[in-house]
Amino acid sequence: MCNWGQSPFSRFAKICVYSQKHPISFEMTKREELLQNAALREELRKMQAGEPYDAHTPEMYAWRDETKKLLRRLNVTEYHEPTMASITRELLPNSAENVYVEPPFHCDYGNLIFAEEGVFINFGCIILDGGGVYIGRKTLIAPGVHIFTAEHPTNADDRDKWEMCRPVRIGERCWIGGDVTICPGVTIGDRVVVAAGSVVIRDVPSDVMVAGNPAVIKKQLNK
Repeated sequence: MCNWGQSPFSRFAKICVYSQKHPISFEMTKREELLQNAALREELRKMQAGEPYDAHTPEMYAWRDETKKLLRRLNVTEYHEPTMASITRELLPNSAENVYVEPPFHCDYGNLIFAEEGVFINFGCIILDGGGVYIGRKTLIAPGVHIFTAEHPTNADDRDKWEMCRPVRIGERCWIGGDVTICPGVTIGDRVVVAAGSVVIRDVPSDVMVAGNPAVIKKQLNK
């Protein structure tokens, strides 16, 4: 059973903004080079902490541009090409090595997606992962699913200046149906089925099927 604990990073190696999994290279990557900038590090810290942050600084644009370059490589690569796995690993450095992503795929950062072994993400998914998206093992994400951690103030003046993020957590062995939307701050338990087209705006316990807009429990599962 998934047990997320008190920290959103409790089930995974805690990271800040880039992976420590791979062997150290003497050549600094572009992302590591960008992280030398204190202003970028501060906005990323606030973003991951759920504090108001400015997503529109030059440093933040440059950070997301590096993700867009990886996404372009992923989305023009055929699944059978040997480079597919290495591009996916570079885009999702904090996910298990056997996570599979069907292009086209879009995300804000990539390194803030924490997907465990056997996770499958089908065509056309969009994950705004600024607050962290945690997906348990063997969970299936159907085509067209949207997972959002980013949100904006309802006050227009504040909305012009900043945004904030809340993490999304999805348990193990779930099935998230086609065109589902999962909103910021939602936690979904283990072995949950979310019916196609649902909009999930509140937490979902384990072993249930939910459906609708907003999604509500329709029946118990796995009795």
